[in-house]
Order: sequence, then structure tokens, then C-alpha cells
Amino acid sequence: MTKLDLTKVHRELYAAGKKPQVLFVPAGHYLSINGKGDPDGTVFAESVQALYTAAYSIKAGYKKTGQDFTVCKLEGIWWVANEENIKHYLEAMNVPREEWYWQLLIRMPDFVVNTTAQQLIQEAYLKKGTAYLKKVSLAAQVEGKSVQVMHNGPYATEPATIQLLIDFMEQQGLKKNGRHHEIYLSDPRKTAPEKLRTILRQPVK
Repeated sequence: MTKLDLTKVHRELYAAGKKPQVLFVPAGHYLSINGKGDPDGTVFAESVQALYTAAYSIKAGYKKTGQDFTVCKLEGIWWVANEENIKHYLEAMNVPREEWYWQLLIRMPDFVVNTTAQQLIQEAYLKKGTAYLKKVSLAAQVEGKSVQVMHNGPYATEPATIQLLIDFMEQQGLKKNGRHHEIYLSDPRKTAPEKLRTILRQPVK
């Protein structure tokens, strides 16, 4: 059985250099869960767990039909209230972490359809009783033209890398056209902070 790996099909979406680059992010659909609060808090942790539980439940269900796939990397979109008045994401980082909004994502293959996904998520909920599974859905994501760069190191040092994106956008005459997006290539539970690798992405126009 051939296993589909979207990180290999869309290599450009899961790789980045130390210098910002422009790329086109094609539309796709993702398992999604929305929330608000400190990323070190309980709600965030339980949302991540629910998202992965849903992803692996869908993978197992489709594998039985001969359509196996590798579960993609965790991604996150971040914003704050009244973001339309904020010029750059660095300003948003000054907002208390308890006031951060986020949408956690895991990309799904195109053959995963909503009705089947919801059925498999419901089965997982009945089996595991994880309340946050009820908040997981399959959602379309469209970003198009974007800039991205690799951040190496702990999340706390992201501002310096974000500044690289800001400087690059200004040099290229680009303006933000969407919310701050992060792709987590490393598992923080198993990786030392100084070895974490995170792609920082900003849709632009």
C-alpha cells in the first residue's frame, strides 16, 4: 500500500531557509480547532491533543479503505482582537498571552471528505470521551502569495526572526494579507528548545 506524504508532495510548504523567501501557498483543507489563551495553558494543550486524536482516527479509517497517509506537521495561525489596527505581528506579541487567539491545523489529503471525517471524529469521541474533539472540523485554508523564513531556537526568540520577515516585506514593497502562520517541524515535547525548527509565514499582497 502506498502511503501519501503531503510534506513530500508539497516540499516548499514544509521547508524554509534562514533568509525570507516569497512562495505561493495553494489552497488546501485542514483539520482545525480554534481557541483563545496562553499556548502554555491547559486549553491549548488539550486542543492539540484533540486535533492529533482526530487526525490519527481519520488516518486509521482511511487506511482500511486502502488510502493511507502520513499525518502532517502541526500548524498554527495566531491573531489578537482589533488586529486590523496592528501593522506587524510584533505589535501583537505585546498583547498578554491570555488574549491570544489561535487556530491549530493539520493538513489533510484531498481525498478526505467532511462527512467521513466527521463520522470518524465522532467515533473517536465516543471511544475516548475527549470533549475537545467536538470542536475539531475540516476547514478550507487559502493563503496564496506569502513570505516565509525558518526560525531556529525557542519560541521566545521568534521576534528577531519575525523582524527579518518585516524587513524583507518592506524591501519588496509587500503588505500583510492575512494572519501570522507557524509550521512546527519539531515536537517541543521531545526537542530541546535551542534545536526547535519553526517556519514563520505571512500571507502578503
